[in-house]
Amino acid sequence: MNTTQSRAPQGAIDRFFDISRRGSTIGTEVRGGLVTFVTMAYIVILNPIILSGKPDVAGTTLDFAAVSAATALTAGVMTILFGLITRLPFAFAAGLGINAFVAFGVVGEVTWAEAMALVMINGVIIVLLAATGLRKLIFDAVPVQLKLAITVAIGLFIAFIGFVNSGFVTSTGQASPPVGLGVGGSVASVPTLMFVITLLLTGILVARKVKGGMLIGIVTGTVLSIVVEAIWHLGAATENPGGWGLTVPALSGSPVSVPDLSLIGAVDFGFDLGKVSIVTLVMLVFTLVFSNFFDAMGTMTGLAKEANLADAKGDFPRIKSALIVEGVGAIAGGATSSSSATVFVESGSGIGEGARTGLANVVTGLVFLLAMFFTPLTSIVPTEVAAAALVIVGAMMLSQIAHIDLTDFRVLLPVFLTATVMPLTYSIANGIGAGFISWVLVNALSGRVKQISPLLWVVAGGFVIFFARGPLEALLGV
Repeated sequence: MNTTQSRAPQGAIDRFFDISRRGSTIGTEVRGGLVTFVTMAYIVILNPIILSGKPDVAGTTLDFAAVSAATALTAGVMTILFGLITRLPFAFAAGLGINAFVAFGVVGEVTWAEAMALVMINGVIIVLLAATGLRKLIFDAVPVQLKLAITVAIGLFIAFIGFVNSGFVTSTGQASPPVGLGVGGSVASVPTLMFVITLLLTGILVARKVKGGMLIGIVTGTVLSIVVEAIWHLGAATENPGGWGLTVPALSGSPVSVPDLSLIGAVDFGFDLGKVSIVTLVMLVFTLVFSNFFDAMGTMTGLAKEANLADAKGDFPRIKSALIVEGVGAIAGGATSSSSATVFVESGSGIGEGARTGLANVVTGLVFLLAMFFTPLTSIVPTEVAAAALVIVGAMMLSQIAHIDLTDFRVLLPVFLTATVMPLTYSIANGIGAGFISWVLVNALSGRVKQISPLLWVVAGGFVIFFARGPLEALLGV
């Protein structure tokens, strides 16, 4: 482990968090924690945008304000817990990509309560894998190109969701082309124009490395939308074809309220096997575990390196505890119906401000808990404005493609299939499956069979079953 400008501890808090030993100060940790919150506070708005309003197989939807409050609560508790146990400055919140899979993949098969039960099961598996040391062994066995390809693919998927939610990309209702730009090939509505403005503004702020650029972009876009709605009274799209999507940006009532925590404990482990097969449930859990597994490991390794806390092999202090607590985040996220809580890459902003210890996490977590009381403000953010943040996040995740060597076709084809199948089929599971199966087959049949880990054969075989589950279910009568 590397440290910088180590000094003698100055008090109990200093000694507990190793603040001076890591070359930091209490003031620096507080500032770093605040900066981290500002850069990731958008999740309190974005997570309910993704999860709420999406009907499950029973037609049930999650309430926007309740998801927002649950998101803030889970982020606050898990961020503080992680900081106290690991003494590392890695903040937690609902994982992007995982929440998209839950909303657009899992609830297509089960109810919301059952989906969150699957998220909790995923968390238990993650904890067991981490506690036994298998998590790190498995992570090391999967080719880095596939890990990066999945990140790139999820980025494209998230961006595509943003384009669709904003009305920038719409269905043509024809076989060819299946989708088009806006309405009749043009951006014909004011809400979609707000998406474009927010996207460009946020992009400029992020490009200029403005602290909290994404949050500033969302807030500014929302304020502009409120002004537009006050002048033109567009209303909802259900009443006016040129109106707003899921939420109309209009001020009403008090911005402060008692948090709606009604979603806590709203889980159901009594899966109706008459409506969903065991094979489907197993593959849904498998995909949740896989997404949670690799995304968090990669993020923590990168953040540890950025904070100068990792050794040459990428290991960092209390790594086993960190991996276990990350699994607990999935359990907590499922229990609160806010989706799996995991390490956020935006923690790098606080690290860039100088944060090196878990004290920064305590600060970030406390502010998240305070944010629960301001959830009414999140309900006025129009879908079109939040969609801009989805596209920005997708672009950020796409940057990982720069670390993939695409000169070898054995790598190029699996990466390409992962990155295209996922958004085009609106399924994270389909993208990951296409990537793993093609990687194993192309490499095995082109002279590299000995370089393929036995684990990859098992995973690829599992995905073959996943893709063939329809005929298999019919054959087995399940």
